[in-house]
Amino acid sequence: MARIFALLILVIPALLAGLGIKWMRDTVFGILHPPFLSLWLQFLIGFLLFGAGLSFVGGFVFYRDRKRNKVQKRFQKR
Repeated sequence: MARIFALLILVIPALLAGLGIKWMRDTVFGILHPPFLSLWLQFLIGFLLFGAGLSFVGGFVFYRDRKRNKVQKRFQKR
């Protein structure tokens, strides 16, 4: 059960990052989605979602690897 919960914690930010990539791509092609008023705002929100999702998943993997001593010496806890 704990593994399913951990998988859900990782899937939700990954989906949000994917949504951010889609909104940025649609901005490049000039497609405006209803909740947004302008293309630049759509791109900005997409970029923020992508950055937040990527940093969350990356931080989770880094924390797990750090706990298992699979990182370089400079990243290990002292």
